[in-house]
Amino acid sequence: MSLGEHFREFRRRALVCAFAILVLGIVGWFLYPTVIRWLQEPLWAVAAERHVSRDKVQLNYGGTSIAEAFSVKLKVSLWIGLILSAPIWLWQIWAFLAPGLTKKEKRIARMFIGAAVPLFVLGCFVASLVMKNAVKFLLGVTPEDAVNYTNAGAYINFVTKFILVFGLAFLLPVFLVGLNSLRILPGRVMVKGWRVAVMIIAVFSAVMSPSPDAWSMLALMCPLIGLFFAAVLLSMFLDRRRAGREEKNRAEWLDIPDDQKSAL
Repeated sequence: MSLGEHFREFRRRALVCAFAILVLGIVGWFLYPTVIRWLQEPLWAVAAERHVSRDKVQLNYGGTSIAEAFSVKLKVSLWIGLILSAPIWLWQIWAFLAPGLTKKEKRIARMFIGAAVPLFVLGCFVASLVMKNAVKFLLGVTPEDAVNYTNAGAYINFVTKFILVFGLAFLLPVFLVGLNSLRILPGRVMVKGWRVAVMIIAVFSAVMSPSPDAWSMLALMCPLIGLFFAAVLLSMFLDRRRAGREEKNRAEWLDIPDDQKSAL
């Protein structure tokens, strides 16, 4: 494909992703009341642990603009659309990275999506468990007799980014194994660069973790390191199996008489 064709392909797939997020964002608009209550549960959990009323940790929707409530609802709706449309945009990303898939590669792509979606959901779930500790840490410095009216927009940006970063980070092994299946990234290269990979994961976790506490960083970094090494082991297994298959095919080819080879 030429450079112009690549750009057109990227634009087409980006439009598909945007349309899917927009359509499912409309669904998110109706799910907003339930989701916003769930996103506020860490605040209420902190209030319960400190034995104070929920009124002391309420979100403030009038801090910066009269349109704050509408802006928050719109952001949460699109965020819900992004989560629900994960199978669609994950497929579009993979199809763009591996255009012109053969029959075998299409099977790999289906396996990619089959593993990517559960891992993305798992990452979001882990983030929802860690989020309570992050919120507790950040609100823990509030004086006992003070009221913490958190800005709604800032809080929603924090928790939605927190969950989304975990979900995307858990896709790391799927992309590594997918690239290995396409023979772009051999397992031996991953093994040689494991120290660099661990350092990159640590830096990524420190930068992308929305809260400054070490617990949130470790909660993101440790699973990522484990998933990386799981991807390395699986890639090494796939490389060994491919090498054995190629050796078998080579041996079978050598056993064929020369006259039959010329006929083939």
